[in-house]
Amino acid sequence: MRWALVRISLAVTSMVVLAFAVPLGLVVQEMAGDRAIGNAERQAAAIGPVLAITGDRDQLERAVASTEAGAAGRMAIWLPTADAPDPADSGREALVIGDPHTSDEDFRAFTEFARAATLEVPGGVILLQPTAVSGERIAVVEVFVPDADLATGVTTAWLVLAGVGIALVAGSLVIADRLGRRTVRPAEQLAGAARRLGEGRLDVRVPEAGPAELREAAVAFNSMADQVVRLLANERELAADLSHRLRTPLTVLRLNTATLGEGDAADQTRHAVDQLEAEIDQIIRTVREQRSHSPESAGPGERGEVDAAEVIRERMAFWSALAEDEGREARLAGADAPVRVPVPRADLVAALDAMLGNVFRHTPEGTAFAVDVHHASTDDAVIVLVSDAGEGIADPDAALRRGHGHGGPGSTGLGLDIVRRLAESTGGDLRIGRSVLGGAEVRLWLARGGTAADGGAGRDPGPARRRAQARRRTRHQAPPSPLPGKRR
Repeated sequence: MRWALVRISLAVTSMVVLAFAVPLGLVVQEMAGDRAIGNAERQAAAIGPVLAITGDRDQLERAVASTEAGAAGRMAIWLPTADAPDPADSGREALVIGDPHTSDEDFRAFTEFARAATLEVPGGVILLQPTAVSGERIAVVEVFVPDADLATGVTTAWLVLAGVGIALVAGSLVIADRLGRRTVRPAEQLAGAARRLGEGRLDVRVPEAGPAELREAAVAFNSMADQVVRLLANERELAADLSHRLRTPLTVLRLNTATLGEGDAADQTRHAVDQLEAEIDQIIRTVREQRSHSPESAGPGERGEVDAAEVIRERMAFWSALAEDEGREARLAGADAPVRVPVPRADLVAALDAMLGNVFRHTPEGTAFAVDVHHASTDDAVIVLVSDAGEGIADPDAALRRGHGHGGPGSTGLGLDIVRRLAESTGGDLRIGRSVLGGAEVRLWLARGGTAADGGAGRDPGPARRRAQARRRTRHQAPPSPLPGKRR
């Protein structure tokens, strides 16, 4: 798909470039010729006043030599003599100055039209400019324009057009490749997750990113994986339960075999009972091992546990460099002492980057922001407040809805949803309000007593979310009032 998009972009951009570059190149060539002819007309017109004043050869030769074309030997004058008022009957009785490229017959022919004309000759173009002189005579000024003057600047212009066209095509290929990569990457992730799930890695999940169709496919894949985990867990529970229930009749069989006495049949029966008991014990041990290593039975340490203060300090150090470039005042408080939270490090980093990235994306340069961490050794929760001095968030409820994109251009509507899901995975929640700096305040509430496994694979994520909703209803009876300003 990615290379198909690149080829389509190449074809479309090439056609557009050719559609504009070829006519533009022809226009440039025509404009260069018109410019050269116009220059020749101006030089021919400069001889007109001299012809009206005098017919002396020396003065006319000096006038011709004073022009650029005359100095280069590309101008000539054909002037009928005074005793031959009719040029058609004058024969060679005419004054010719310069080195003409036109015959006397052509000169005489153009005296009948009294208007300028051009003739194509080998090596260039000739401009013939008839001019009325005394005695009702018509003189003709000839200016030769070589091909080099007709094409002045054309090659350079064509090279520039070709360079611009190539740059446009190359740029379109790069953009198409990037867009194709963004489109194909979710599909590759989905295919890779399917392969890993087929290999038995039941904890694999696909991020819900990319086009709408691929997001729907990712949601369906994750739901399928969760269902597979639940089915396997139920199957293991059923296997363990059935195996344990078999112990009761197995005990009765063992007691009964003790009363069989001696003999081959009795020995075979006792051996079969021993073998059956060994198989049942093996089934129970296998089920227990699978349950202890399955994703849904993993504890906080296996699911992910991290020092939130360390991660916050690290991310603030990263964003503070950009804050200095944009003239923002950044403040961090409460992240001195270690505090562990039951979330994977990568998830916490992503949540912090989402909240801090919103500040940089949706507030103007120079807007101050702060990160405050509130916790105590006896508290069962960690609260992270990200505040800014911007305009605030107009619709907090809409900002927390995934994919609505209420932040205008550049807003995907996914950032705060990622933070919310991280909070709810621990039994916490996410709220938006007005900060003491005057802008928006995003409050991330992480429960330290819960585990990230509450929202893991193979378990119903509903309880964690229901606990968070119940906590919001009991602790915050009234939702925060909508704030003026932009939305994220």
